[in-house]
Amino acid sequence: MGQYALVIIVSYLLGSIPSGLVLGKLRGLDVRRYGSGNIGSTNVLRTVGIKEGVIVLVADVLKGVAAVLMGRYIIGTPAGEMAGGLAAVIGHDWSIYIRFQGGRGVATAAGALIVMAPVVAGAGIGIFIVVVALTRYVSLGSMTAALGAVAIIGALTALDREPVEYLIYIGIAAALIVFQHRDNLARLLSGTESKLGDDQGRRQIK
Repeated sequence: MGQYALVIIVSYLLGSIPSGLVLGKLRGLDVRRYGSGNIGSTNVLRTVGIKEGVIVLVADVLKGVAAVLMGRYIIGTPAGEMAGGLAAVIGHDWSIYIRFQGGRGVATAAGALIVMAPVVAGAGIGIFIVVVALTRYVSLGSMTAALGAVAIIGALTALDREPVEYLIYIGIAAALIVFQHRDNLARLLSGTESKLGDDQGRRQIK
């Protein structure tokens, strides 16, 4: 149990690092006050710049990668990997460093899945790219990719090609992603969701 506690605590603290907020502050901007108000890479891209958005995306992905690798090498089981990955996603969504606020967990969840099940992660990324290319809705692409990954890994688990722990991981992660996008979902249904490339940029939140 001590190994699990170590992996979960360290992964949570790692996942809690608010990459987007830190980079925005380094550029003299609190991204929580502009655009969508989110600290993720999409809002950083819109409010700070493309280079900064890419840096935040990579940083958030690496949080998930590191957490799963920690679980793999300290505990050595799929359950340990799942524990690390979920702790990192929860940390990203509810960061201890910014009063339990955070992002939507997509990049961190994807980073964890890349280590656990790279084929499933690749398929999810492909779904995301197609949906965003067709609709320009990043939120819709994120939710669709997460749910698609659940379906794919569910089929692979049924064929005994992936451990059930990975299915549990992506099932919980996908539920968290949809939950964190609940405001986006409401805007999608009302037709008011912003599309990628819309000029909302540095519009300050009142």
